[in-house]
Amino acid sequence: MFDSPPFWMYVIGFVLLLGPLVTLHELGHLLAGRLFGVKADAFSVGFGKELAGFTDKHGTRWKLSALPLGGYVQFKGDMNPASVPDPAAPAEEGSFQHAALWKRALIVAAGPVTNLLLAIGIFAAFFAIIGKPVIVGAEDSRTIGAFAEGSVAQTAGMRVGDLVVAIDGRPIRDFTDLKTKVALHPATRMVFTIARAGEQIDLPLTTARIERTDTFGNISSEGLVGIAPAGGKYELRKVGVLEAIPLGVKQSWDFTGMMVTGIEQIISGERSVKELGGPLKIAKYSGEQMSMGAAAFIHFAALISLNLAFINFLPIPALDGGHLMFYLAEAIRRKPVGPQATEWAYRTGIALVLMLMAVVTVNDIIALPVFGS
Repeated sequence: MFDSPPFWMYVIGFVLLLGPLVTLHELGHLLAGRLFGVKADAFSVGFGKELAGFTDKHGTRWKLSALPLGGYVQFKGDMNPASVPDPAAPAEEGSFQHAALWKRALIVAAGPVTNLLLAIGIFAAFFAIIGKPVIVGAEDSRTIGAFAEGSVAQTAGMRVGDLVVAIDGRPIRDFTDLKTKVALHPATRMVFTIARAGEQIDLPLTTARIERTDTFGNISSEGLVGIAPAGGKYELRKVGVLEAIPLGVKQSWDFTGMMVTGIEQIISGERSVKELGGPLKIAKYSGEQMSMGAAAFIHFAALISLNLAFINFLPIPALDGGHLMFYLAEAIRRKPVGPQATEWAYRTGIALVLMLMAVVTVNDIIALPVFGS
């Protein structure tokens, strides 16, 4: 029997998660625009019909809209909330298109950068408050101390006392690094480089695939090789704020690497597209994390903020990365991309985004208990 939070916790968790993250993302765009003298016609939390709002002294209409699945800033000269340039609008002072190319690029990048900085800040705060895990003891945690029953590593020829120095040519820092790399690649051929008796040996193996079920019944596939470290106990060491910041940057980098790996695996077919989730799955996880306490929820918020930054930097027209791609082309060509090519690119980008939304929505619906999932 799995523990499930009350329904209201899913709703509150979803609102408290996406509301602030999207608002901060759009505030990044807005504040960068104001810094460079670009006026904003509208700032909306959500899409669709306006439920409430006001107009500030800068002439920006602040709105709370009916569909709380995102938000936008519509700058002066934009044709729509996706910031597609309006060909009929003159490039007058204060319009987005009137701004210098480098200013437009920084305004567009400011949104995902805000989400990235928020994630780094949260991770750094956890390190500063809780401490940094460090390995103590003479033993190297990469040294194999024992094998699990049916271990694929033992079958491949590894022995107790071997030191794992690399996987697929990439150096291993410690046992946690080893475990993470293996977990990301279930049922995958990998080459372990081990040190034994003063020489290095390459041992190929195929990781086992296991299904793990958490407290809430969520199932995930992980890779496993069946080894335990000979030593290397972890302890938390206090760190200052200045030391915590690079630790937050490194953790964000590691999580981003996991996202890239996940996308590569879905494209290559190693992982099912069914693992992608949309708003319903985010609401489910946010409620579950909230039920575990504030720390778990805030950590989850950092992961979602990092995801928002990563997704928005993808070079897909209609996303921030798509805009930056056009600005790069403009910088190389020394003139803007033609209006017809721009229009078709944005149409294609919007179609891709809508297709992705359709896929994740179907996944969310199929995962509902009513379908027996």
